[in-house]
Amino acid sequence: MPYAKVGQENSGPIELYYEDHGSGAPVVLIHGYPLSCRAWDKQVPVLLDDGRRVIAYDRRGFGNSSKPATGYDYDTFASDLRVLLETLDLRDVVLVGHSMGTGEVTRYLGKYGSHRVARGVLVSPIPPFLLQAPDNPDGLPASLFDGFVHQAGNDAPAWMTTFLDNFYNIDKLRGTLVSNEAYQASWNIATSMSAIAAVACITTWEADFRADLPKIDVPMLVIQGDADQVLPYPKTGQRLNGMIKDLQSMVIDDGPHAIAWTHADQVNSALLKFIA
Repeated sequence: MPYAKVGQENSGPIELYYEDHGSGAPVVLIHGYPLSCRAWDKQVPVLLDDGRRVIAYDRRGFGNSSKPATGYDYDTFASDLRVLLETLDLRDVVLVGHSMGTGEVTRYLGKYGSHRVARGVLVSPIPPFLLQAPDNPDGLPASLFDGFVHQAGNDAPAWMTTFLDNFYNIDKLRGTLVSNEAYQASWNIATSMSAIAAVACITTWEADFRADLPKIDVPMLVIQGDADQVLPYPKTGQRLNGMIKDLQSMVIDDGPHAIAWTHADQVNSALLKFIA
């Protein structure tokens, strides 16, 4: 299995596991919480059939990547992405993030620019800024995130069950767009995440991306479901209009947070059209 070294913790390296398939113009896929690069299983074959080189990786603390005790912040996540792009010497990349992964896309472009990037896609995005503040009255109260941290640290299985239920809108979609097998597979992947990452990553959801967004100088696409229970569209994707210079948006009717899985045909069609 290929790995890219992104740091060091005491006597051991911090490494990102990645999968690298195909040839052609590169597409880098960045997963969300609490999954791994397997979250893109319905996109990878379609992109390969389109003649793309597809790289999907596990964020630090997730999947098969190293699980250090530190580095769970968006500056570090963006730095990890930079190392991966430089290690593979990728150029004219399409960066595609889902959920937490949209934070990497946004912070990377805000901090390192578009030297290696041609386009970006934000699926079920976390920007611009979730946390309620005097200059962000439409955000969510800090007490909500504090409660999430307490739940994840106090009873991880219960927290993960609740989160995945909201991830898939399981009350409406189980047995139709979400099979019991898919749900169980997600549970298995989620529980491979380190306990430290499970809690520490929740605090990153309060990150402020408003300074990054005006720096983005490549075409961007936002795809989001209007029934997203994890990152509600009015709090996230809808607010990005006017904050990114060159932005296209697609809203999927009744789509949950996990639209890359539940509404894969619509997501894939929009993705291929955008990167053509």
